[in-house]
Amino acid sequence: MKKTHFPYSPLALTLLAAFSCPAQADSTALVETVVVSGARAATKLSETSSAIGVADRKALERDKPKTMGDVLNRIAGVYWNDLGNEQHSMGIRQPISTNAVYQYLEDGIPIRPLGVFNHNSLNEMNIAGSDAVEVVKGPASSLYGSNAVGGAINALTAAPSAQPFARAGVRREAVSGYTRYDTAASHTWGDFGLRFSHYSTRRDRNNWQQYSYGNKDSFTLRADYALPGMAVLRATLVRTDLDSAMTGSVFENDYRNNRGKSLNTFTYRKDLTTRANLAWEGPTTQGGTTTVTLFGRRNDHGQIPSYTIGSCVGATCKGTINNNHVDSRGVDVKHLQEFAWLNSRLVAGVYLDYSDNPYVSDNLAIVRDVASGRYLSYTLANATQPLGVRDYQTDIANTALFAQWELTPLANLRLVTGGRADRIRYDYHNRLSPAGSVNYGAPDEQRSFARFSPKLGASYVLGVDANLYANLSNGFTPPEVSQLYGKTGIPNLHPATYRNAELGLRLAFLDGALRLDSALYRLTGRDTIVSYTVSPGNSENRNAGRTRSEGLEFGLNYASGRFDARFSTAIARHRYLQYRVSSALDYSGNTMPQAPRDVTSAEVGFKPASGSRVALELVHLGRYWMDNANTVEYAGHALLNLRASHQLSRGWEAWAQVRNLADRRYADSASSSYAGTGTYNPNTQNQYTPGAPRSVMLGLTYVYGK
Repeated sequence: MKKTHFPYSPLALTLLAAFSCPAQADSTALVETVVVSGARAATKLSETSSAIGVADRKALERDKPKTMGDVLNRIAGVYWNDLGNEQHSMGIRQPISTNAVYQYLEDGIPIRPLGVFNHNSLNEMNIAGSDAVEVVKGPASSLYGSNAVGGAINALTAAPSAQPFARAGVRREAVSGYTRYDTAASHTWGDFGLRFSHYSTRRDRNNWQQYSYGNKDSFTLRADYALPGMAVLRATLVRTDLDSAMTGSVFENDYRNNRGKSLNTFTYRKDLTTRANLAWEGPTTQGGTTTVTLFGRRNDHGQIPSYTIGSCVGATCKGTINNNHVDSRGVDVKHLQEFAWLNSRLVAGVYLDYSDNPYVSDNLAIVRDVASGRYLSYTLANATQPLGVRDYQTDIANTALFAQWELTPLANLRLVTGGRADRIRYDYHNRLSPAGSVNYGAPDEQRSFARFSPKLGASYVLGVDANLYANLSNGFTPPEVSQLYGKTGIPNLHPATYRNAELGLRLAFLDGALRLDSALYRLTGRDTIVSYTVSPGNSENRNAGRTRSEGLEFGLNYASGRFDARFSTAIARHRYLQYRVSSALDYSGNTMPQAPRDVTSAEVGFKPASGSRVALELVHLGRYWMDNANTVEYAGHALLNLRASHQLSRGWEAWAQVRNLADRRYADSASSSYAGTGTYNPNTQNQYTPGAPRSVMLGLTYVYGK
């Protein structure tokens, strides 16, 4: 039976009320935060008409994040969902999902081309090589193009240090079987600077979870060279090599009684990624700076995915094995021009991205043990199960023009208007032979999409410690290559579009020691691509959905003397305005699955002595529906984490992290295939990704020349 819940967490409301009381503003000028992702140029946060969250270098160095999620989840309205071994899904102004509604960037350049979005893409980045991570919440398509709908995450690589610098570290978490090694070195010799940042992780098989090994090696090499005339040349090389078990989910009974169980024994994910950027930046006009970035990407992604195993009859099941390769080359040209008139500036440019995307998929016949449910072995099965066999090449071209104009018509008012025109072309070639294939797949074709994404914003400075902003922006997501060419027929799809309206307030109190950042938003999606069931066993993709997401994002940060604290929450509602999945089944009006009522994070830190810190963190995930019918619910969870660090001597630091301090049973992900009609069987329809039990990580770090 469907339940009705008040959508706001009592914890979130209590803290919100307590911190929303007026405080006396201080007239002392504050140190201004500067961001680059909101305008593709260094901009004062008080003049930015977008909701932007930042995890800076200080937080990264202090908290020793294990994954990108440890960085992102401190930002109000951002939730990185852990699926194990840096595999993940995301929720920013959208339900937690694997949908292509985010743009992941490195120094402003997408780490993947459009059309081949992967929800795990952030594991292709090297967090150890980042100086900061900025998150633009809501549509950012006016600057970054397609998929930047829920938000854009931009990792900024660390520049070479002016003085000699080196770092080495090791950490170990026995319960998870996890070990990590970090190294870094940097220096600048005259006009030339070089920085190397690396980390390697190993997760052995002796841990709380069956079949969960994971290895990753990642490094970033950045070189900066100062040229005559105030110009600079920057070269960046990033390489990651991930070899990970795909543990998969468990059913209801095992989640309740044996959360460390894995049904899988051979599923895997392997990613080998290389990105190279070469950027020239320098003055080209009076008051103007041009940046030209040449980039290349290579991604080899192979897997036996756990989520395709199913259709079991006795001891035999079906599955797939696939490889999705990407080779890209492109150029991003941007010009920033400052004008004295109305203190205005123009950011404009062109973006060209060309990618080759070969894809191969084969079917598997899988043997399982009926008693335990574990999948034991597999063989190729194309002759008897031809529906999943695919072998095609798609050439992807994305050309775009973008511009953003900023001006100050009144003393405290900053206006922003801009947009981006994108053209996308898919050139698809089926490499199977029609005569020799039982199920040939889609015929060769070329298909193009074009979209203009506008933005209009304003920010008003209320004083040295307060500013108000408003923003109207559009975003879009074109059909993915797999949505168009994954089956025999090619569906007639066009881009899904999203309209965003938001109002934000930033305040500072206590001479800047306490800072507030809040935003109200409404994001409406049209022509969402959904799977429509034409007849039993026959489904196709259609532009048949409309969605609405609306909520409040609220963040507080405090730092003074020996104490520091932060609090962030997102109180949201995500609904299907229209979602008919078949002629007989309509979910219109329902809440979308995996859409928590609130996502809240809070931390209190204390420095008992110089060079020491202890912090207690609370992470609260609100209850959410596991199914589209709104009949099966995950109750949410609240976790406590503890951090402690101490400077042993000059350059040496020992630290510890305790995760899930209370040893609570929880799920990182919970879903149900129950459609709301017919027989409900939790142990075959409900699936969970179990969260880890209490674990202790110990670390030792040495830094020279900090």
